[in-house]
Amino acid sequence: MALEPIQYALGGISGALVGFILALVGGGGSILAVPLIVYLVGVTNPHLAIGTSALAVAANAATGLVNHARAGHVLWRCAGLFAVAGVVGAAIGSTAGKAFDGQKLLFLFALVMIGVGILMLRRRNMAGNSDVRLGRENAGKLAIYGLGAGTFSGFFGIGGGFLIVPGLVAATGMRMINAVGSSLVCVTAFGLTTAANYALSGLVEWWLALVFLLGGVVGSLAGTTASKRLHGAGQLPTVFAAIIFVVAAYMLWQSGRTWAL
Repeated sequence: MALEPIQYALGGISGALVGFILALVGGGGSILAVPLIVYLVGVTNPHLAIGTSALAVAANAATGLVNHARAGHVLWRCAGLFAVAGVVGAAIGSTAGKAFDGQKLLFLFALVMIGVGILMLRRRNMAGNSDVRLGRENAGKLAIYGLGAGTFSGFFGIGGGFLIVPGLVAATGMRMINAVGSSLVCVTAFGLTTAANYALSGLVEWWLALVFLLGGVVGSLAGTTASKRLHGAGQLPTVFAAIIFVVAAYMLWQSGRTWAL
């Protein structure tokens, strides 16, 4: 579909917001990307919005990953195993997801998000282990959680950071800031897998994805700085949970409206 210049400008603004959230908490941004592309930018085809946002969010996550890697927040081996298992799930999930009504699925998944948010609030006072290593004690958990998160990510056309972060924490006991940085490896991998699957069906708007990415570069820089400050103040888990609750409420509202029509 042909877009107007103002739509590309709004795409850049949307990308900045998503990039900021992705760098700040490692998740949630991809859930905002689809409604921003549909309701703010004006892309009326939900599946086109999902395919485009998956590509843009993956690129934004990669930008945020560079910033977190420079700060030493990424535990590469743990993230790599989680991502490899998740890519398999994302390929399967995205293939299945294209055949389902997105709003009805997101309504149910919003309930899962609320549960995840509650769990993160319960963990907000946990310092975490600063010396996590990949080993026999956590490899199996990382693979299982990665496969599950990847399947959900591909099925719903989202980055899945809000599942990846608690999954990494549950599997390894790593610090929240390390889970945030490491999750961006997985968000990038899952997003690229989903985008490739949608692109095969012609469901990616490439120029919008590029503008979205450029905006995300700016947003991710600000988000990484804010992430460091909030982690130092012990506020990052609370912010993470709050974003989950807000996005879940929005998803429930939108899905409820669809069912009522």
